[in-house]
Amino acid sequence: MTDAKIDLNLLAVGARELDLDLTPAQLDQFSRYADLLIEWNLRFNLTSIVEPRDIVTKHFLDSLSTARSIPAGPLKLIDVGAGAGLPGLPIKLVRPDVTLTLLEATRKKCDFLKAVVADLQLTDVIVVNGRAEEAGRMVEHREAYDIAIARAVADLPVLAEYLLPFVKVGGIAIAQKSRGAEDELDRADTAILLLGGLGRGVIAVNVPGLPDERTLIVMEKITATSGDYPRRTGVPSKKPLV
Repeated sequence: MTDAKIDLNLLAVGARELDLDLTPAQLDQFSRYADLLIEWNLRFNLTSIVEPRDIVTKHFLDSLSTARSIPAGPLKLIDVGAGAGLPGLPIKLVRPDVTLTLLEATRKKCDFLKAVVADLQLTDVIVVNGRAEEAGRMVEHREAYDIAIARAVADLPVLAEYLLPFVKVGGIAIAQKSRGAEDELDRADTAILLLGGLGRGVIAVNVPGLPDERTLIVMEKITATSGDYPRRTGVPSKKPLV
């Protein structure tokens, strides 16, 4: 195992609280991922969270808190607005059977993601440089995934329009949120239905080391998304579906 900048015991103990037993090889991968994150962040801004303890709790464990909502077995997952690879890459590290797409609009962040994938020798991972509104209309991505997931990149009526066009009928979209998730889900009901989805509720999660409330909003895809959606780039955020 490498000499780690992060506290691997903190990561291992926190993961066990989430019912995940990390192997030495997985801990080594997380350690290297953290090293790359810190190194690359010196050159350009990937994230404001770069303290080693915060990387463990606010990045890795927060990402791993989604794992229990992801069904067992091989599946295709897209992380929309992947940024520094969160939550997609931590999910991949504990679920190597998942085929992962990391969708990110900023080219430099995509360069970082490709470097991590290459360094960790991950298979069945692709990095796509693009906007959700554009990729959601591409035949290779539209309704091609069992799961679409994102951290709190937008208000739920907007985020639903980013996520649901990627999801197969019968699949799910997961939005990581903090407090106020029930209200967001209520406000997004119409948008979710328009996009072929159904809100399945809010799951409270306790992230080890984080005092703040964390939640997962789960939306099931029950019918195909209309060809009207997603709307052109920028429109969902400027004119959310209501």
